Amino acid sequence: MTRPAAIRFTDLANPVFPPESQPIRDGLGAYGATLDLDPDTMLETAVDRARLEDFGDPAFRPRLDVLCRSLREQAELSNMGTALAFEQVVGHLVNRLRLEALIAEHPEIEDVSIDRPIIIAGLPRTGTTHLHNLIAADPAIRYLPYWESLEPFPVPGEDEHGRRDRCEAGLNIVNTVMPDFKRMHEMTVDHAHEEIQILGNDLSTMLFETTFHLPDYAKHYRGEDQAPAYAYLRRSLQAMQWLRGGTRWVLKSPQHLEQFPVLYRTFPDATFVVTHRDPVEVIQSMCTMVSYAARMNSERPDPIRTSRYWLDRGADLLTTCLRDRAVLPGAQSIDVAFEDFMADEQGTVAAIYALADQPYDDRARAAMAAFCAAHPRGRHGGVRYEPADLGLDVDEVAHRLAGYRERFVG
Repeated sequence: MTRPAAIRFTDLANPVFPPESQPIRDGLGAYGATLDLDPDTMLETAVDRARLEDFGDPAFRPRLDVLCRSLREQAELSNMGTALAFEQVVGHLVNRLRLEALIAEHPEIEDVSIDRPIIIAGLPRTGTTHLHNLIAADPAIRYLPYWESLEPFPVPGEDEHGRRDRCEAGLNIVNTVMPDFKRMHEMTVDHAHEEIQILGNDLSTMLFETTFHLPDYAKHYRGEDQAPAYAYLRRSLQAMQWLRGGTRWVLKSPQHLEQFPVLYRTFPDATFVVTHRDPVEVIQSMCTMVSYAARMNSERPDPIRTSRYWLDRGADLLTTCLRDRAVLPGAQSIDVAFEDFMADEQGTVAAIYALADQPYDDRARAAMAAFCAAHPRGRHGGVRYEPADLGLDVDEVAHRLAGYRERFVG
């Protein structure tokens, strides 16, 4: 297979869109111009769409207020961005309503056992996505496909095809407006997605700041105890497992890096996999990806501001990981270096499975091999990351994260 040549983004601050994306952008923009990012409006819309009224624990409401205010006052949304933000938040609220209705009808859901999940924690661009999807290919493992993450709890009487079709329609929008996003992070209907999407249903998550510029919301999130949100995540996993089966989950999110104590208390029998890569490389790659994606929501993205923000957040995550790594018991956790994983994928998975007491049998090996054959590395082409395009000083990044690099990268 001939792989596309790597490219350098030259339009991060002044996006150039494919001509075929214009009807989508015009349609979303016209819709967004009619919307008000008001909490009460979103709640009323969710009630109307779901035809349900019980949102569960009302503790989410102050977080919704902060999120909406930050979206209005800080995110600098285009009309298309307003439409996307409105639909995303309303979607999370609908999910809340459906979960409460499902458990009210089937209280036995809360007795479902979430047994010994395998949980991956690492920044984007450290191999987490490939490792996550590789393990998810094992038929013995339960994972969260993208379509299910968006709508985990079905409309009564609807099978999964409706949810899959809506997910595919959303991905068609993303791939048309941002055709080069798949060079950095391919998204498909069935790929293994992060449970950060489920945490979004409790309105307490890093998810929103990865999509929009929301410093006030992010500050509010970081100032709150995340134990209730992780309990909500566990409850959601119980419901999804009750609906679609599975006995052992593989989970993954960068958010876990700054939540090891809460993560361990919530899933005390888990196997924890912490991925590492030189943060100088990771920060450049991550900032490029977030800056490119900003065109979905803003007329004039600011890659310099975005990169400074994610340098700070990346440093938060990695220094907290360094501080709290010992919270995860050695008998239940493993550190995985990016270079080692790339050099020996099978050996890395075998070590994780041995620690997790999960059979790495012929069926698992064959399924993972088939996944790799169908998803060769770099099949969509690469991206050349240029620090100058992002206003990053690689020496500053290296100095700022020297402690983490010395401990985990060498």
